[in-house]
Amino acid sequence: MPDPAPTDFRQHLALETPEHVMLDLEIAGVGSRVLAAVIDWMIVGLLVAVTGVAFAWVAPSARWIVAIGIGLTFGIIYGYFTLFEGLRGGQTPGKRRLDIRVIRDTGHGVTLAEAAARNLLIPIDLIGLIGVILIAVTPRGRRLGDMVAGTVVVRDRPIRAAAPIPTVAWLAVPAEASSGTPVLSDADFQLLRAFVDRAPELPAAARARLAIELGTRFHEVLPTDRGGETLERLRALHADEQSRRQSRFGSRGAARGAGATSAVAERLVVRQSARWAEFQVMADRVARGGLESLKPTELPDFAERYREMAADLARARTYKADPVVQLRLERMVAAGHNALYRVDRRTWRRMATFLALEAPAAVVANRRTVLLAFIAFILPALAGFALLRERPELAPELIPDTMLERIESGAARTEAGLGYLVADASDRPVIAVSIITNNLRVAVIAFASGIIFGVGSLVALAFNGLSFGAISGAFDNAGMLGYLWTFVVGHGVLELFAIWVAGAAGFLLGGALIRPGDYSRSDAMVIAGRTAMQLVAASAVMLLVAGLIEGFISASNWPLAARAAVSVASLALLVGYLGMGARWGMEVER
Repeated sequence: MPDPAPTDFRQHLALETPEHVMLDLEIAGVGSRVLAAVIDWMIVGLLVAVTGVAFAWVAPSARWIVAIGIGLTFGIIYGYFTLFEGLRGGQTPGKRRLDIRVIRDTGHGVTLAEAAARNLLIPIDLIGLIGVILIAVTPRGRRLGDMVAGTVVVRDRPIRAAAPIPTVAWLAVPAEASSGTPVLSDADFQLLRAFVDRAPELPAAARARLAIELGTRFHEVLPTDRGGETLERLRALHADEQSRRQSRFGSRGAARGAGATSAVAERLVVRQSARWAEFQVMADRVARGGLESLKPTELPDFAERYREMAADLARARTYKADPVVQLRLERMVAAGHNALYRVDRRTWRRMATFLALEAPAAVVANRRTVLLAFIAFILPALAGFALLRERPELAPELIPDTMLERIESGAARTEAGLGYLVADASDRPVIAVSIITNNLRVAVIAFASGIIFGVGSLVALAFNGLSFGAISGAFDNAGMLGYLWTFVVGHGVLELFAIWVAGAAGFLLGGALIRPGDYSRSDAMVIAGRTAMQLVAASAVMLLVAGLIEGFISASNWPLAARAAVSVASLALLVGYLGMGARWGMEVER
């Protein structure tokens, strides 16, 4: 009795292509994903170190250069995974090294927005290694970021990950080949073909040993009139047998060996191997450089060949072709599918539309959620203000030491004619970039923590509101609330509204988990995640502008009237931004 087949613990994802062909994708496991992450974080660390050393060496005293270095470092840490996955076919260098890839759970390639959604959740996934645990226990190996973005990580399907379909030159049939009935059974022919396919990749010693063993097995049918080493004679036998199976007698002879179904499968392999090899070359190019690597005249041919490959895969399964052949065909079909059905085009115009129109339109459409975030911020802010007014002695417990020092020095600065923060012109670029990066971190936390049923976003908004109110109360106790608000008035409108929008994005995630409606929780979370990313994008745009105002205007010695004018202008800018998105949204609905 044969030994039972070992249990397969690998997870798989079955997808149906528009050509009605099922693709079986293997889900990447914990080991490969963790190792890929280790490689990527080592690269990130190296890039950050090189950036810091390079900018310090080039111009340690040039503040603009320092500001650029800070921004670039922030971009590397927060943008490395998003940009690689969104712009390079779902693969970071680490994932490419481990032959795994991020795709949407529909089988399509990931877009930049989906890559951003899954990677902005990394801080939450790292808490208690919850992401690693979820990869190990969930059916599709998805961490929280994957659940929100609707993505999965699969074993790579580009052709290089599999042994290649033999090339035309390697399988070329000699002109003098026989056209009679096959001399090998289907099992023997599959064994011979597997050896011939892999012979170029095997070590010389292993290749020679296998050639001797197969030569002994097939000694009765090995060609004797062609000479050469055993390997060459095996190649000649393979080519001769292939020619026989291409002939009109092939199916009849093979049918005696293992049935007509296997015979048809063998004839399919022999007849189409050259076409498959040609598609493999094109698929390799597309896997490396996308559809942009094809010439305009090659793109229709690639699409036609893809449909042909899908049909061949269906035939190979129907006629029970060699599983190795089915796997290779499946990998080529998957590579073509991912390339051709990439929904989002990576163009600057598309990104501009997303940021300038879709993002503000989403803010307007979810204005009630933004209002809820505003309430979650303003009520603790009012409570913090009232608490510090009633109990000033709590200031050391609720307010950072730096703020207490600013309160103590406020009177002296006011007498000297100085504002809350007046920086040298050379330092303002560094201040602006530092403020922008810090505020973006706060926005990311307010969004990402929403995955905890919205409670995380609520806590983040409430904490920031309480701190804001308590600080204002402490300054008011010292009679210097105007001193503080003279600084805040220029950039406060955009900055505060952006934080509320980021918190609203987190509430959308939490709401999808609490009340999924007619959808499953996983589907509801993906839908909410797409809208949430639009809100996060709008928040990032506003924080960028607010940070520039705070760094270059609020930190200067501009008079109060000028700062108030900037505040009015920023409010007008915000209204115009939201209005533009609202009009675009109404046009889309029509």
